[in-house]
Amino acid sequence: MTHALTLAPAPRSDAAELVRAEVREFLAAEIAEGTFTPHVDTWLSGVDPAFSRKLGDRGWLGMTWPKEYGGHERTAMERYAVTEELLAAGAPVAAHWIADRQSGPALLRYGTEEHRQEILPRIAAGECFFVIGMSEPDSGSDLASIRTRATRDANGDFVVDGAKVWTSNAHHSHYAITLVRTGPPGDGPRGKHQGLTQLLVDLSLPGITINPIRILDGGHHFNEVVFDGVVVPAGMLLGEEGAGWHQVTAELAFERSGPERFLSTFPLLTELARRAAAGQDRAQLAAVGRLSARLLAIRQLSLRIAAALDRGELPDIPAALVKDIGTTFERDVIDEVRRVAEVTPSLSSPDPLGRALAEAQLHAPGYTLRGGTNEILRGIVARGLGLR
Repeated sequence: MTHALTLAPAPRSDAAELVRAEVREFLAAEIAEGTFTPHVDTWLSGVDPAFSRKLGDRGWLGMTWPKEYGGHERTAMERYAVTEELLAAGAPVAAHWIADRQSGPALLRYGTEEHRQEILPRIAAGECFFVIGMSEPDSGSDLASIRTRATRDANGDFVVDGAKVWTSNAHHSHYAITLVRTGPPGDGPRGKHQGLTQLLVDLSLPGITINPIRILDGGHHFNEVVFDGVVVPAGMLLGEEGAGWHQVTAELAFERSGPERFLSTFPLLTELARRAAAGQDRAQLAAVGRLSARLLAIRQLSLRIAAALDRGELPDIPAALVKDIGTTFERDVIDEVRRVAEVTPSLSSPDPLGRALAEAQLHAPGYTLRGGTNEILRGIVARGLGLR
């Protein structure tokens, strides 16, 4: 069953290289104007709605979507070039990231025509933001063990009670695609995957409380979202009732395979490369070489998945592999910098390498946890290869 990890090479795209050059020029101008300062891990912690609107104005959000929904009908390779350049520059893209990456594609695949017409153009304009409503308190990595429930009221609407955690930037978002239990689990080891449903929840509804969860540097992008008798209109059902597990599995292919899974610490690697080039330190140069070789290999797999998604495939197993090896790489960048560079990590350091190292260290505990722990992902890969 090794075919589960076999993907066709990504095609070379002249259009992607053209848009890459445009994005680089745009980012250089923004940095020169002081619009933003590059940071580590900005796809989760760098919320700047004005910057997201600038990207929307340039047609760099909703790039692959149909034009009738505000998209631009460009290829996945062109979109990949844009997201890769934004991440490499440490740009503040967190506001729109989830909506553009996976919520929009989920609405295209499972949403109603009203959902698509009303919401997708706003996402593409950088004006509508989403959060992932999957993980729950006390559930760990067992997503199917969720306890958030939705029951029908007399009007046929859903009444939701429960809580979700690690909901990145929920306090800045408009909607949450929320996985809830609407029916009993079935029999057998996979029975708990039955009876699950996705709802499109407006986060301004009465009964929703958003509690901050601060990380080690005091920053706030994680949250707990509590639902207390929240009435979600029946028309906000996403896809089929009871088909939530299948829909979530498809969504995770978008969540786990992109360049954000190995470029969170790229600004740190860039600073190490600058230090090594300036000082011609052999140990530092060797470290940059090792890390660069690994990065290029991971990038090739990620590109192949982007091309597969462009063909309408759902490569969930290779996506899990990218997330595993990519986030491991992100942490290894930190270890290599510590090993070869004499630098004091500090968020207030005048040394760019010291600042980037401090940011990376403080965010590092989340790299191999968010989006599914690496241990769980290895199990997914093993099952896909018929090894368990």
